[in-house]
Amino acid sequence: MSASGRQQALDRMVEAGVSQPARDTFARHYDHLAAGATGLIAESDVEPALPSAHLEDVEVGEDEAREALAATAVITLNGGLGTSMGLAGPKSLLPVRDGLTFLDITVRQVLALRERFDVTLPLVLMDSFSTREATLEVLERYPDLEVDGIPLDFVQSQEPKLRADDLTPVTWEADPRLEWCPPGHGDLYPSLLASGLLDQLLDGGFRYAFVSNIDNLGAVADGRVAAWFAGSGAGFAAEVCRRTEMDKKGGHLVRRRADGRLVLRDTAQTAEDEMVHFMDGDKHPFVNTNNLWFDLARLRDMLTERDGVMELPLIRNAKTVDPTDKGSTPVIQIESAMGSAVELFDDAAAIAVTRDRFVPVKTTNELALLRSDAYAVDGTSYRLSRTVDPAPVVDLTKDCYGMIGDFDERFPHGVPSLVDAERLEVEGDWRFGAGVRVEGVAHLGPEGGTVEDGTTLGGA
Repeated sequence: MSASGRQQALDRMVEAGVSQPARDTFARHYDHLAAGATGLIAESDVEPALPSAHLEDVEVGEDEAREALAATAVITLNGGLGTSMGLAGPKSLLPVRDGLTFLDITVRQVLALRERFDVTLPLVLMDSFSTREATLEVLERYPDLEVDGIPLDFVQSQEPKLRADDLTPVTWEADPRLEWCPPGHGDLYPSLLASGLLDQLLDGGFRYAFVSNIDNLGAVADGRVAAWFAGSGAGFAAEVCRRTEMDKKGGHLVRRRADGRLVLRDTAQTAEDEMVHFMDGDKHPFVNTNNLWFDLARLRDMLTERDGVMELPLIRNAKTVDPTDKGSTPVIQIESAMGSAVELFDDAAAIAVTRDRFVPVKTTNELALLRSDAYAVDGTSYRLSRTVDPAPVVDLTKDCYGMIGDFDERFPHGVPSLVDAERLEVEGDWRFGAGVRVEGVAHLGPEGGTVEDGTTLGGA
């Protein structure tokens, strides 16, 4: 069964033009999956991991920051379509502040850093086949962005979804595109190699890479972190920050008891009965931001030694072939996380950063915060900053606000003021007027209705 399914999947990948490193990586993961691997990390096998440095304690001069950034390239993950929020195109093209999209702000942040430090600082997007065309069209508005010898993007790989019953590639005639899935952002490493970008960056004089998700606008190539990483001598470093209620299910670093190495653990790698430990903020107080730094030369050496295959831990993701149809064929998606490469470097480090470097937007709850006055964007550096500390908690019922079209319809005049809020909970179908403010804790019940112009909610 396994051998047949494995070869069928690899044959499909060859026909689709998937690179050799990506196929070899898939084959290695397939073998682990067929052997019964779950990818789960037991709480008893790990212990909490504390960061080795804190950014607030790092003192860096302007010259040190400039030198580190001059050797740094920015790689930003841009493969997502945002289907969980009802988007049909790249998530990066969703307007978030003042008519600017994630992509607009990310590009402007890089251009501002170039001007301030007089450095090259290339920005390269890891696109998917679904996001590339629309993204490159938008980037035509920024003719000064491209760096000679370095492409604006490279394309991540793809792999077949596997039937859960026999691990053969699934067939879905209703929409054959749904037969394929991205292999998780752990595909970054084989795709860097196969695309030639890794060699191009090193040949261009760049030694370090800063990698982040495009929907985290706090992830700027900060000169202080760059200088700290360059001075640390580490081959790989992950940024972590203090957990809050809104990311209690976020992945975190732990230390493996067997060998003492740092390991990334995500929710998909945690058994249901151990989620209580996973979400314990006292036991595991730091969340992984997915802001990563690594040494490009060390990475190339590692990939060369391993024939292009990074031995990243398997993530077994159980889905249905059509994610919108829970009655469609059950499938397994083989995935890996780019942050899990932390365990491959014996000198890997973690640095605790301030919360302003981690502002992920995975749901409309986070989007509401980002669009509110709880955040501001500087008009020169385009850095995101929080206007209140801590940030309020927003909890909108998914049924009415989970999709971006429904969200915008219910906030036609924008998100209420949250600068004086602690928490906003909305259970029912409420439409918000103009000039609405939230003070303290506010709760709107399941009955739904209209919040009139100028209303102040909460205050108790």
